[in-house]
Amino acid sequence: MMTDNKLINLINITKSYGDHVVLDNLNLYIRENEFLTLLGPSGCGKTTTLRIIGGFENPDSGQVIFEGKDITNLPPNKRQLNTVFQKYALFSHMTIAENIAFGLKIKKKSKAYIQDKIKYALKLVNLEGYENRMPDSLSGGQQQRIAIARAIVNEPKVLLLDEPLGALDLKLRQDMQYELIRLKNELGITFIYVTHDQEEALTMSDTIVVMNQGYIQQVGTPEQIYNEPKNAFVADFIGDSNIISATFVEDKLVNILGANFPCVDVGFGRNKPVDVVIRPEDIDLVKPEDGIITGRVTSLIFKGVHYEMEVMANGHEWLVHSTDLFPVGSQVGIKVDPFDIHIMNKPESEDEKAVQLEE
Repeated sequence: MMTDNKLINLINITKSYGDHVVLDNLNLYIRENEFLTLLGPSGCGKTTTLRIIGGFENPDSGQVIFEGKDITNLPPNKRQLNTVFQKYALFSHMTIAENIAFGLKIKKKSKAYIQDKIKYALKLVNLEGYENRMPDSLSGGQQQRIAIARAIVNEPKVLLLDEPLGALDLKLRQDMQYELIRLKNELGITFIYVTHDQEEALTMSDTIVVMNQGYIQQVGTPEQIYNEPKNAFVADFIGDSNIISATFVEDKLVNILGANFPCVDVGFGRNKPVDVVIRPEDIDLVKPEDGIITGRVTSLIFKGVHYEMEVMANGHEWLVHSTDLFPVGSQVGIKVDPFDIHIMNKPESEDEKAVQLEE
């Protein structure tokens, strides 16, 4: 079980490479036995944060506190952490057993202890009996599991994982996500995971830290991040969204594209410009006369589980996911449950804005 004990505390961490500021006064704590994911696009600072926790990079300023002790200047091998990188970095000239035992031999553990640990680790990653195989005889997924086995035999308190599933194909990646959740629960240790894959983060994490341009945009559970994004960047980065400029008329009422929609948000003032987020699956398409606004279906794609449609209504292209089919050209009404309209303050800085794709 995750506890409220702060295992790792990052205090005012700043890191630059030349003129480029990668992390700007970052503060974050990680609790004992937590599965915490650092999520964001390339260059957002997530890998640098992980490397600072692991001791592979030193911050320009700030502190890394581990179990109450300052470990900012402690080298990686002196920290109770182990790292698994996307490049599995197995030693190709050694057997699987020798690969797993490598760290234990450096620590001068006994032969019997090492044998026990190898067996235990291989069982944990579902590769029993692979001791004498060579790495190049294994698939990518198996090699990644060996890399994880090699990390966990050292009994770290924290496992750092840097996009470890990035090189695997989709089906294998999904299987490995469940493997990692199971592993974490069995080992009872803290996982800090770096990914740019939103679905991966939502599937596995207790806590997600969304980063952009060196700043933390939001910290929360997967449900909070998905359903209550703090700003346009988070809303846009986590899943498909309709992000629309609107006016917060008064508590529980918002004007979207000239029409008043009831909502549940309060405290945004009166007649104040805001951004509204509505997820595509939360839009109900109804008969034109039953909608708050009406529009016309302009495109339709079958996605397997649902249809993805675009509806032009009040000058805006709405993205809609529905299991009901409305053919291109049909007139529809748009309704949204008040609970599914999420109000956000307008972005105050560049890093809070939704990412614009170049046309």
